[in-house]
Amino acid sequence: MEIMTNQRFKRTIKYLRAFLIVGLIGMVIGLVSFIGILIYAKVLGPPPLAVPQSTLYFSDDGTVIGESHHGQKRYWVPFEDISPDLVDATIAIEDRTFYRHHGFDYKRIAGAALADLKAMAKVQGASTISQQYARNLFLEHEKTWKRKALEALYTIRIEMNYSKEQILEGYLNTIYYGKGAYGVQAASQYYFGKSAADLTLAEASMLAGIPKGPNIYSPVVSFEKAKNRQGIILDAMKKNGFITKEEANKASMESLKIVGKHSDAEKKVAPYFQDAVKNALKNVLNLDDRVLELGGLRVYTTLNIKEQEIAEETVENHIAKDSDIQIGLVSMDPKNGHVRAMVGGRNYDESPFNRAVQAVRQPGSTMKPLLYYTALEQGFTPSTMMRSELTTFKFQDNRPDYTPHNFNNIYAGEEITMAQALALSDNVYAVKTHLFLGENSLVNTAKKFGITTDMTAVPSLALGTSGVRVVEMANAYSMFANGGKKIQPVYIERVENHQGETIYKADTHKETVLRPEAAFVMTQMMTGMFDRNLNGYSSVTGSTLINDMTRIYAGKSGTTDSDSWMIGFTPQLVTAVWTGYDNGSPIELVADKTYAKNIWINFMEDALDGKPAKLFRAPEGTVGVYVNPINGKLATDGCPTKRFTYFVAGTEPTEYCTDHLFHEKEEKPKGSKKEKEEKKPWYKKLFDWAS
Repeated sequence: MEIMTNQRFKRTIKYLRAFLIVGLIGMVIGLVSFIGILIYAKVLGPPPLAVPQSTLYFSDDGTVIGESHHGQKRYWVPFEDISPDLVDATIAIEDRTFYRHHGFDYKRIAGAALADLKAMAKVQGASTISQQYARNLFLEHEKTWKRKALEALYTIRIEMNYSKEQILEGYLNTIYYGKGAYGVQAASQYYFGKSAADLTLAEASMLAGIPKGPNIYSPVVSFEKAKNRQGIILDAMKKNGFITKEEANKASMESLKIVGKHSDAEKKVAPYFQDAVKNALKNVLNLDDRVLELGGLRVYTTLNIKEQEIAEETVENHIAKDSDIQIGLVSMDPKNGHVRAMVGGRNYDESPFNRAVQAVRQPGSTMKPLLYYTALEQGFTPSTMMRSELTTFKFQDNRPDYTPHNFNNIYAGEEITMAQALALSDNVYAVKTHLFLGENSLVNTAKKFGITTDMTAVPSLALGTSGVRVVEMANAYSMFANGGKKIQPVYIERVENHQGETIYKADTHKETVLRPEAAFVMTQMMTGMFDRNLNGYSSVTGSTLINDMTRIYAGKSGTTDSDSWMIGFTPQLVTAVWTGYDNGSPIELVADKTYAKNIWINFMEDALDGKPAKLFRAPEGTVGVYVNPINGKLATDGCPTKRFTYFVAGTEPTEYCTDHLFHEKEEKPKGSKKEKEEKKPWYKKLFDWAS
């Protein structure tokens, strides 16, 4: 018996020794594994804390005009912009030892495991804020051991590399509060219509209770349950020393107004403009669709909400409801190219095709200012004379004859100045100039003005037969308005990533590519379409708009069978308007032909209302003199009409008008035909020979 007892004792000692050895080995392995995990976590470094967030679009005054969300509102606000009461309420109810543990609350884990064991079910959670935040960094929340292991590793990495404040900031910006609201900012705006920084204790304590069960404790779902949950949280805050009993009672009694609506307007502001912005983000910053939708970008655009509203209202008020006419409108600041308003069509929901930036249409006579700028560079002046009459141009390279026609086939039948030709939109004068300069000259000039669409070097190019985009023409005219500086349409001032870092800023450097003096002379010539002093064989093309003008404008209208244009500007604002049918049908109704001009003048007047009426300033290298607008010579006291006209210095006329030195009944001296022929400049003789 004694021998058997000894054997049992020895066997027990043997088992105990083996158990201790195995235990020690297990402890060593566990310790080594734990150290290895810590080393591995340290080597991996801080995990990226970026999570899907809504990209926000702002107008030039900081107003949110749109966002990307796909039904989810995700914003990120810094820790200092979160109500301290919400921070305290969240800690009190979710993780009261948050500042004391290193990612895991082992006491809570043991207690939760015991409770689950007793109930034989999952009845109590033990996740810390750090663990929940790690879980939120995963888009997939599948319940697998692999995910749980990765979550634990993320928790360790988060605690090792980020401060408690940073962890709280990330958690509060990613937790789900129901109704599509992710993060405290989206939740604060949805439930209480205010920023997370402005929440009261009562609001914060109610908001902190929602994440436990968004479909249960949301005040929109059940205010009673939300209120009960608020009481629990206030009690927890009191026990943890965050608030006093009096503060808890006061917050519990406070009447809360639940908004239950996301702050952004469902109606998209300037949808055509926003599409142009997104396209710019893709092309300029090379961002893909996922980054645009979920990257949490803050895109600060150039849109002016007031001017955008004016543009949309003007279009709606002027175009008949039953008309199929479409529109493209772009308004820009000529100093920097900032696009301030854009209308790409009459109804975005029916047609998102952006006629302001996508449609390529014939510009008609709005191309003439670019042509005449080229002429000014080649020595022409506002007083350069050419004959306006029906002319057929013949070519020696087997090209067909070309006969341009004026509107209604009306011609001066005599010589007119370039200033008057522009104001009356004389087509014969334009084609003569174009052919004299060479058909490639206008093609090259168009590129200089930022026009990227292909130009065909043909005689009719002077009359705008090659298609362009509305935004390109607005940009080209801006270069006249700013004195010749090269710009391009700017939709975005700057872009910030989800961390508030600026990742893009618009270039502010502007290179001068036009001769400032020639650009100014051209601008002053374009004021002529609104000046009755330039009336001749027909009225100036802007005569119907003069009575609506309260300031000086420069501009040019243009028409083709299927296109109607008006582009004009002041030193502060350039606006281009196109109207026509999408299918290219002819514009036949008289009312349809007036839309572009009327929309332009009404928009400009309303957009500039209250702003100073600035004049175009003459740069160095220009000379202003009074001329007789009929013959372009220096005006005398006897001239019935005078117009103050600018010239590039050295090209101004030196000959005085002699047409009014004699009384009507007296016969004016006449020179012989031969003398007149000899006085003609060489390029006029060339035109006479060509025609």
